[in-house]
Amino acid sequence: MKEIESDSNPLFSEERKNEIVKLVNTRGKVLVPELVTHFNVSPATIRNDLRDLETLRLIKRAHGGAISIETPKVGFEQFHQEKMVENIDQKRLIAKAASKLIEEGDIIILDTGTTTLELAKILDDINITVLVNDIDIARHLEDYKNIQVVLIGGNLRKKFRSTIGPFALKMLSDINVDKVFLAANGFSFNRGCTTPDINQAEIKKKFVEISNDAILLCDSSKIGKNSFVQFAAPSEITTLITDQGIKQTDLEQISDLGTKVIVTKG
Repeated sequence: MKEIESDSNPLFSEERKNEIVKLVNTRGKVLVPELVTHFNVSPATIRNDLRDLETLRLIKRAHGGAISIETPKVGFEQFHQEKMVENIDQKRLIAKAASKLIEEGDIIILDTGTTTLELAKILDDINITVLVNDIDIARHLEDYKNIQVVLIGGNLRKKFRSTIGPFALKMLSDINVDKVFLAANGFSFNRGCTTPDINQAEIKKKFVEISNDAILLCDSSKIGKNSFVQFAAPSEITTLITDQGIKQTDLEQISDLGTKVIVTKG
């Protein structure tokens, strides 16, 4: 049974848990008194947080606190440069398949991510409008003569090279688009699309909300994985583009959701 929590604000609770995971991953071990002081909440609140995070397999509770676990953490996110070199061949094949879904006159969003960056590099120079919240993607698109680029403003996530926050959300609230090409840290059948950062999740949720089609670019290593925050239910994804590493059982289960699945070849 959970102890009575002193913090009743669910948004702050999720932000605090996200920060706890980062502290544990950075330090290897943290103690309850340290977290109580850091967040200015009661020991009962911290113990409940640690219990919840252990249930999600984000940390491991130890005497008096919590320690890091060796398996990949769902609250952990690599920096942009580290992601660039991971599964690059699969990402390029996925990007090539995604490019075939873009038509003359489309208004699209390219979500921040290394696979969507690969997509930006190979777009045809046709009459389309592309909304981006990623600095590197915007730079790659600036030399296209026929592509109109709309850069979404907001707070800069410096080591992730993307914009987030209330200004970005406000701008998006007045917009409708044909397609969004999404990136995710995990996709599972019970949680859908997930990402480690709460603020990034809010932007991604808005992308899905304002788009007619939500197209997820996701290599097979991320399928069946959960990260910290959900930004789209499985049913909200209209198309999944992945590589040949996807398990047949996963392929069938995704198709049963009504989602179109494109598996790259090569």
